[in-house]
Amino acid sequence: MTLQQLKYLLAIEEHRHFVEAAKHCHVTQPTLSMMVHKLEEEIGIKIFDRSKKPITPTKDGKIMLQQAREVLAAAGRFEDIASELRGEMRGTLKLGIIPTVAPYLVCRFLPHFLNAYPDIHLHITELTTDELTTRLKRHQLDAGILATPLDDPAINEHFLYHEEFVAYVSPDNTLLKKRYLLPDDINPEQLWLLEEGHCLRTQVINLCELRRSDSITHRLEYESGSIEALKKMVDAGQGVTILPELAINDLSEEEHDRLRFFKPPAPVREISLITHRHFARQRLLQALTESIRKSVPASMKKKKSENLVLSP
Repeated sequence: MTLQQLKYLLAIEEHRHFVEAAKHCHVTQPTLSMMVHKLEEEIGIKIFDRSKKPITPTKDGKIMLQQAREVLAAAGRFEDIASELRGEMRGTLKLGIIPTVAPYLVCRFLPHFLNAYPDIHLHITELTTDELTTRLKRHQLDAGILATPLDDPAINEHFLYHEEFVAYVSPDNTLLKKRYLLPDDINPEQLWLLEEGHCLRTQVINLCELRRSDSITHRLEYESGSIEALKKMVDAGQGVTILPELAINDLSEEEHDRLRFFKPPAPVREISLITHRHFARQRLLQALTESIRKSVPASMKKKKSENLVLSP
């Protein structure tokens, strides 16, 4: 059994096709098939059901594939620790970020980080919280940026900042007559929300104490994963939506006039950098954390006891 054979297994699991997996691994399909067959004979377990299209793991194969991920991750940590001890900052960092953070944060920290660490290749993917944490646990990501706390023993959380929620109101909405808002001031029938799967949606629902009902079904079923799309609905004279603090920095003067902040305690979300609990590249983690925290306003980097932190 070799590490390369384990990599072949995971490639097949990902592509569900021997030819595509072989292309991904830069070997011929007969070579890959032979090495996988040899491994299955060695351990006495059929890992893939080749009779199905696409190819699927067997029940026992799923267990072995998870173990293959663990073994390869441990081997990777061995190399990472050696690199850390040599004082090196190089290699690839696979980073997942939730879509309600990525557009407003990446442009802030990325230039500084890439300039400071030219030997690091940063691969960024936008993913929902569930997708991100699943990939992290499967060792398909090195780190993630999302709303916390998760309270997951398999994941370490590294606090980055608190981000306040702000109401963005249509031009003729009566909420503009108020200087500050309470959650109860927002009419559920006028509120635009993100689609299912986004933690920001859940946080806003909890903030406004919304419940599914016939009166708001048409609002909740609006299929958009984009904060900007909801903002455009408000610009068109339709209701209100909730924006995270970093999303308001590039608004025009006219758009700023349509913002309304909530009365204290201010509702906020906690944004953290997360890693698997066995993540070994601590110097790289520290460098990324510092770059991100330097890129956001100082007021956001302090944990304030008076804030109302909403769970994701």
